[in-house]
Amino acid sequence: MTGSRADYGLLKRLMKLIDSDPEMKLQIIVTGSHLSSKHGLTYKEIEEDGFQIGFKVDIIENVIDAQSTARAMSKAQNEITKILIDIKPDLMVVLGDRYEILSAVISALLSGVPVAHIHGGEVTTGAIDDAIRNAITKMSHLHFVATEISKNRVIQMGEEPQHVYNVGGLGVDALKNIELINKADLEKLLGHKFGKNNLLITFNPETNSNLSASQQVQPLLDALSYFKDTTLIFTGVNADPGSLEILEKIEIFISHRSDAYYHQSLGQAAYWSCIQFCDGVVGNSSSGLLEVPSFKKGTINIGNRQTGREMSSSVINCSLEKTAIIEAITSLYSSAYEKRLESAVNPYAKENSAHEIYSKLKGINIKSLRFKAFHEL
Repeated sequence: MTGSRADYGLLKRLMKLIDSDPEMKLQIIVTGSHLSSKHGLTYKEIEEDGFQIGFKVDIIENVIDAQSTARAMSKAQNEITKILIDIKPDLMVVLGDRYEILSAVISALLSGVPVAHIHGGEVTTGAIDDAIRNAITKMSHLHFVATEISKNRVIQMGEEPQHVYNVGGLGVDALKNIELINKADLEKLLGHKFGKNNLLITFNPETNSNLSASQQVQPLLDALSYFKDTTLIFTGVNADPGSLEILEKIEIFISHRSDAYYHQSLGQAAYWSCIQFCDGVVGNSSSGLLEVPSFKKGTINIGNRQTGREMSSSVINCSLEKTAIIEAITSLYSSAYEKRLESAVNPYAKENSAHEIYSKLKGINIKSLRFKAFHEL
C-alpha cells in the first residue's frame, strides 16, 4: 500500500525482494498524491521501476483542506475495503503516518487482513501525523521500527514485544543500494546548473499549528531572500491541508528569482543525488532527519513539524522566524559546524533493513497474527 512518493521511495527495495520471491505474491494499491497531477503523478515512477500496479484509488480533490481530506479518507476506506474483500490478501504492508494509510489500515481491520507497519513509534508533535501513526500502530500486528526508542514506545502502547522489530530506517538502507547520479547528468535532468552555493528545500504544512500554511512558509521565503548567489532548489509540497497555499507562495518567490527552481517530484535517485551537491537541506521534511545525516550534510529543521523525532547532531533546529532561519543557514558554512558534521551519527542507520523485514514476513505464521493480546508493562 503506497500513498505518496515518500513512502514508495522507502518501500521500493522491500517490494522488489517480495516480487522476486516465487513463494510470495506482491499486489500493489496506489492512492493519495501518487495520482495527483499537482504532485507530479508519481505513480508513473512505480511503473518505470518495473512494478505492475494492481489498483489505483484516486482520492485527492482540487482543493486540499480539512473537509476534502476527510472526504478523501472516506473514499479511500470504501474503495480499499472493496479491493481487500475481492483479493483476500494474507497481509497488508504499510509505512508511516499519512491519512490515506490510516484509511487503508481501517479497511484491513474491517476486512480481517493483518497489517505490518513500518516506522511506527516515532514522535512528531507538530503534525496530526503523530496521532495517525499511533492509531495505525494499534491496528497493526507486526511492527518494524527504526530505533530502539521507537521499539520501546510501541511496546508501551501495549503491542506484543515478540512482534516488534528494530530494523533501522528503510531510507538509510535504500541509500546503500542505489546508484547516485553524477553532477553533469543530474544538471541535465534538472534543467539547470548548480551554483557556488546550493540549498535543497522541502517545506510542508505544520498541521498542528495556529498559523495558516501561508504564514508558516513566509518566514522561510523571507530568510532565503537574504542569501544571494545561492541556487535554491525547492522540491514538491505534500498533499496535506494547506499544501497548495505553500506551493502558491513558492511559485511567486521563484518568479522573482532567476536562481530558484521548483520540482514537483525529483524521484528518489535525483533527490538524493541533489543532496550530494548541496550545502544543506532546509525545511521540515522527515528526510532531513532520517536520511540526510548519512550524507554528512547539514539539515536545517524549521518549526515544530518534526518535534520529538530522534535527531543526529548534524541537525540544526530553529524556530519559524526569519532571523532564526538566517542564523541557522549561515551556521552551515561555519568551520565549527563542519567539525560537528565529521562526528555526526545517523540514529536510523542499520544494515539490511529491507531484507530483514522481508525475512520476517517470509518466516512468520501470518494466520497466528489476527488475534493479538494487549501487552501489560
